[in-house]
Amino acid sequence: MREIVFDTETTGLDPKTGDRMVEIGCIEMVNLVPTGNSFHAYFNPERDMPAGAEAVHGLSAAFLADKPLFRDQAADLLAFIGDSPLVAHNAGFDFGFLNSELGLCQLEPVCTTRMVDTVALARKRHPGAKLSLDALCSRYGIDRSHRVKHGALLDAELLAQVYVELKGGRQIGLELAAEAAVVEITTTPDRPAVRMAPTGRRREPRPHQPSAAELARHREFMAGIENPLWG
Repeated sequence: MREIVFDTETTGLDPKTGDRMVEIGCIEMVNLVPTGNSFHAYFNPERDMPAGAEAVHGLSAAFLADKPLFRDQAADLLAFIGDSPLVAHNAGFDFGFLNSELGLCQLEPVCTTRMVDTVALARKRHPGAKLSLDALCSRYGIDRSHRVKHGALLDAELLAQVYVELKGGRQIGLELAAEAAVVEITTTPDRPAVRMAPTGRRREPRPHQPSAAELARHREFMAGIENPLWG
């Protein structure tokens, strides 16, 4: 299943009072494994940047002045997210800003049925615990030492790791990852190493019977046992 983990940075807390989105970062995951595909953009909010918001994400009005408007990037963003579920931390906040920006462009909003809120998942899994992204990274041993300030793409990358843990842990991806890997099997000298590129088809189990060389070594070993109990 394809999912998009995303995060936004804004000028404030409420698009209904004129706050705007200034950054979005999206990470593509398939079957809970990041594919390496991402979407990232800064936007000129066409307004000032409050000091409190700049202190959180470090994006100044001067930095954003030459960035494209949201409407200039909307088509590319919508093409990237497609119709996939959208995963965010406190997702109602990010959906609110995303749909506000789409509305300003006279575009259809993203349906909230596609929303996956990691705060809700974390609350169910860890009732009573701290649920911030930093707290969850600490709980799951995810390195966030490079997170000096909030950043949409960086936070989406961290959230993707947290999301995997909330869904059951890293081990759930092992079988899926193996499908894309080359498997090397090392056996005995008379059975040389084999390299196999998985095809995705189910393989029949290998018959468990000894080779002729193994049978000969076994007979030789048995013949050298003096006074065996079964003799």
